[in-house]
Amino acid sequence: MLATTETITVIRTEKVSFHAHPRVIDELFACNRLSADVWNTCLEEAEEYHLETGKWIGQTELQKRIKRRFPLHSQCIQAVCHKYLRARDGAHAAKKNGHSHIRYPYKRKKHFNTRWAKDGFTIHANGRIELSRGIWKGKRQIPLVVYVTTLPKGTIKEIELLFDRKLMLAVTYEAEVESSTVSGEHRCAIDLGEIHTIAAVATTGKSVIITGRKVRSIRRLRNKKLAELQRKMSHCQRYSRQWKKYNRAKQYLLSKSERQLRDALHKTTKQFVEWAAWQQVNEVVVGKLDGVGRHTSKRKKKKVRSRRHNQRMSQWAFGRTTSYLGYKLQVNRIKLRKEEESFTSQTCPVCTRRKKVSGRVYQCKCGYTQHRDIHGAGNFLAKVWYGGIQQLPFPILPPMYLRIA
Repeated sequence: MLATTETITVIRTEKVSFHAHPRVIDELFACNRLSADVWNTCLEEAEEYHLETGKWIGQTELQKRIKRRFPLHSQCIQAVCHKYLRARDGAHAAKKNGHSHIRYPYKRKKHFNTRWAKDGFTIHANGRIELSRGIWKGKRQIPLVVYVTTLPKGTIKEIELLFDRKLMLAVTYEAEVESSTVSGEHRCAIDLGEIHTIAAVATTGKSVIITGRKVRSIRRLRNKKLAELQRKMSHCQRYSRQWKKYNRAKQYLLSKSERQLRDALHKTTKQFVEWAAWQQVNEVVVGKLDGVGRHTSKRKKKKVRSRRHNQRMSQWAFGRTTSYLGYKLQVNRIKLRKEEESFTSQTCPVCTRRKKVSGRVYQCKCGYTQHRDIHGAGNFLAKVWYGGIQQLPFPILPPMYLRIA
């Protein structure tokens, strides 16, 4: 395999712990409450502007109305405004795509992550970080000082204050990584799944299946323990001592399972990227799965999907998997694009008969047999690059099975 190596700059985010004086901790919690007030004010100002003019409020007008109204750094206030505008525009785009049940931002918040941009913080060599609170009533406020043991290596661009069982800092930074550019001309199609996270077929004839059973086991254990805690909490008086004890256990469970799921998906996508580079793939296509988790209980011909199936579909992290694949493939200079994959898992490539299968093997009356997920990936490959669902001009070799430890 011919490949060239070069150094490129990527944007990464890492959560780090810190320690500070108890008074500073209280003021940091107050910053997140103030950021929530900024969000709520954005909702009010946007509604008022729409009633006055019949139009949507723009970024310049919104920032003008909120300027100097809160004892926060100006960039912290602007970050909340920008997040509101992105949420509004995202809801508008979803409605245009036919998702009429999507609502524009309307919920009021009690806490909201505070974000400092490059001019809002100062980092010293000993791990001391000064978070600016800006100017309030003509007087510059004393910055909030926190201490971090280790910081990621690179140019730090943003710092966000978040709560994950305790206050933590999400540090966004520029990092230099070694990029391997593969000199290949092969293509690959991915069939994302809930049982097998990734099944892929390349134009080399090779195929791979990366099982997602560890991800499923983490979710099942989390759902089981969460249901048990919710049942116990329902028998307690709200905010009582015992209720708070169960709630702390619940937050610990959610935080731990989230870290486990993130680690498993990172390992899964890393394995696929290494396999794609080995096959000299320079372009990967993945299906558009937006909307899979919506309306999962809809009745069709008196057939109602089970609650267990609805739960699996709603917790299927295909969006996160695609996101992880995107930047990992980009580091290796491999293109990723989304395409429509309708009926690729149901159609026989030999006789074009459609059939829904419940097992892991796709069998057709014409004699065609293939692993269900490899069948879907092969049809997707033919649909995108060979003009439609048909037999590929090369045989698909038995798949390589990979699993995460």
